[in-house]
Amino acid sequence: MKTLKDIQYLDGVKVLVRVDFNVPIKNDKVVDDFRIRAALPTIKYLREKGAIVILMSHLEAADGGNPTLEPVAGQLNKLGVETEFVKNYREVGQTIEKSNPPAGGQSQKSKGACFLLENLRFFKGEKKNDPKFVQELASLADIYVNDAFSVSHREHASVVGVPTFLPSYAGLQLESEIGHLSKAFDPAHPFLFILGGAKFETKMPLVEKFSILADSIFIGGALANDLLKAQGKEVGTSRVSSAPIDLSVIIANPKIFSCVDVAIADDGTKDIDHIEADDVIADVGEETVELLREKISAAKFILWNGPFGIYEKGFTWGTEECARLISENQSAMKIVGGGDTLAAISKLDIESKFSFVSTGGGAMLDFLAKGTLPGIEVLKD
Repeated sequence: MKTLKDIQYLDGVKVLVRVDFNVPIKNDKVVDDFRIRAALPTIKYLREKGAIVILMSHLEAADGGNPTLEPVAGQLNKLGVETEFVKNYREVGQTIEKSNPPAGGQSQKSKGACFLLENLRFFKGEKKNDPKFVQELASLADIYVNDAFSVSHREHASVVGVPTFLPSYAGLQLESEIGHLSKAFDPAHPFLFILGGAKFETKMPLVEKFSILADSIFIGGALANDLLKAQGKEVGTSRVSSAPIDLSVIIANPKIFSCVDVAIADDGTKDIDHIEADDVIADVGEETVELLREKISAAKFILWNGPFGIYEKGFTWGTEECARLISENQSAMKIVGGGDTLAAISKLDIESKFSFVSTGGGAMLDFLAKGTLPGIEVLKD
């Protein structure tokens, strides 16, 4: 896989960069710019080399809508990257010329300038990887760079289509993600893997793989509800996987542990043997966190993805406690990822206390399970 350092000449070259600026926006302002900041090293590197940087991303609102990326352009400017927003991607060439008109008969082509295209999700061809849309995007530049690890598991036009038409390279963030996450394949020991969230049916390959690599695996979130149900315990009306799944091997594995008590929505904490038929499991309990504390403090390598509670409804205590405990282990390699996991770390302002914070959620899990992603494979020679 070729990286930015393999590009021999960038002065005046138009570079189309796939970034992930799918960030929370409220009242036309970016609420959390973690993913934007993650892309800055690549953007700055290209600009310093004289490249014309054309950024493209998707943006999806919490309700599934597709808002404009214009506030992100404003945030880039606040972060010191002078950026011009381009509403119609087909006009970016004209915009580049207008931003720095020809001098002495030769256009400087806005060397070092940065442009952000409108939300790719405005166009149906993006998710469909439509050949016509792919070619239109590819025609905008001379070189393609993927710096969006967090969407590299998706076979969309801007991820796997465009690099088939242009010389293609991995950005600095993508390269960093691959390097750091790959350390989980040959970790220091004791190795603790913490997995939260939902949908056991999609995460079984990951659990099976790391049941060999890890010394201990903690299962939390809605995944823990599936385990309780498989053990014949009551889970009330709590969220469980919709598809039937055989968890007998996981239950029998001595490396894998889960909740011993849980927080019930509107009804305090209960031991897992005392959950009632109308209860809703909303978070892990205090005894479970104490159990985690022992494992976390002893670990030399910690890998964590996914929240423990119904995070989006305010049940954040368990996830935040886990984040604090991991941050306090100063001797371990600590790698974390996942949207709600990142939200907890950002809220607590402890990002700097982790060895690496991945921009990926689903992409991180897919990479850990398979060792590669479609967006990575297409960059290979």
